[in-house]
Amino acid sequence: MLQQPNPASMRNFFIVWLGQLVSTIGSSMTGFAIEIWAWEITGKATTLTLVGFFSLLPSIIITPISGVIVDRFNRKLLMMVGDTVAVISTIIILLLHLTNNLQIWHFYLTGAIVGTFNQFQSLAYSASVSLMIPKQHYTRASSLEFLSSYGSNIIAPALAGFLYTVIGFLGIWLIDIFTFSIAIGTLFLVRIPQPPPTKETEKITNIWQDLGFGWRYITTQKSLLALLIVNILFWLPHDIGDSLYTPMILSRTDNNTLVLGSLASAAGFGGVTGAIIISTWGGFRRKIKGVLLGMIGAGLSKIVFGLGRTPWVWIPAQFCSSCNFPLNGSSDTAIWLAKVAPNVQGRVFGARSLLLQIASAVGYLIAGPLADHVFTPALQSGGVLVGILGGLFGTGSGAGIALLYVICALSMLLVGWLGFSVRVLRDVEDILPDHDAEYSQLK
Repeated sequence: MLQQPNPASMRNFFIVWLGQLVSTIGSSMTGFAIEIWAWEITGKATTLTLVGFFSLLPSIIITPISGVIVDRFNRKLLMMVGDTVAVISTIIILLLHLTNNLQIWHFYLTGAIVGTFNQFQSLAYSASVSLMIPKQHYTRASSLEFLSSYGSNIIAPALAGFLYTVIGFLGIWLIDIFTFSIAIGTLFLVRIPQPPPTKETEKITNIWQDLGFGWRYITTQKSLLALLIVNILFWLPHDIGDSLYTPMILSRTDNNTLVLGSLASAAGFGGVTGAIIISTWGGFRRKIKGVLLGMIGAGLSKIVFGLGRTPWVWIPAQFCSSCNFPLNGSSDTAIWLAKVAPNVQGRVFGARSLLLQIASAVGYLIAGPLADHVFTPALQSGGVLVGILGGLFGTGSGAGIALLYVICALSMLLVGWLGFSVRVLRDVEDILPDHDAEYSQLK
């Protein structure tokens, strides 16, 4: 029998969440500063997209075993290890900067290391949520994750943009280290429950037998497989467009970091607004509606964003786009938490994360070359698409990136719209019983 959440667990959840919020603000400040620094040095979209790619690549390799480890070992300890490695990597970058030895490839390397351990940290956290809070609060808890993520987008760009000129990279890195320390400290204050062993997990004696368990679990549940596929089809074009967002804006505005920071803040306000709405409302009763409608809304908003050429279009479009992701993401997470038993969530969520990360890595890997070598030349003076699309997107480096961005946004819209016509996906909540219903039947 699974242990029941209690008020102390809810308090512990909020303590851990607050620590992660502070840490996310520090990391967002650092990421904002790195993007500006890298773009000013190289002026190439590929440089920025490769940072994201190398952050994902090692975690893709480690993901199959990370789910097994999360289900077998202390989840609180794994979360602490992830934050600790991030602090150490930040200190190394700081020392390289102080000795004037910092180069672009250092971000690739440290991003790879941090990405690897972040996989353990995030998976351990995700697999602990259903043991810490009641089922009726799954959607609200997931929306708080978006509140944390987008809330940092409000604070971090403004702080980083201002502090970059006052205290430089050094000061921002020190702030990042301090925020990671807070995140680790909050973990010392709480107890994170472990799932009780079951007969199924007790029979498994070889860790290698566990590696394919998550994938086998998903493929035997056709509705979960459909949900995973539609997410892959949505996030692949999203991540292609998202990785090109910064170079597109900087190209369109002659490296105006104030506009870039304003857009990041608009995204933050949109995400926070969406998260507050979902947290208060609780989302649709049928969570799959939130998943698919969120995809449609995000795609529509991003189409408008890509077609825009001024902040007066970008800011409201960015706000509306970000409003949709708490609806989409919290609804999706609530379905997985409700349908997958806690004692196997590490392996199942690990398999799910692996495929989503592969899609993201492919997106990051192809986005830069597509932008730099295909779409940008096509909409430069004399390009093959100038006569057809030049009036809509303009010409120059930012125009080609904008065209690719809009194509990706249109793909996102179509995925959400077509999802309603797939019965095994549309009726996922009716087809699959909740995991606690299965347990009650076995009692």
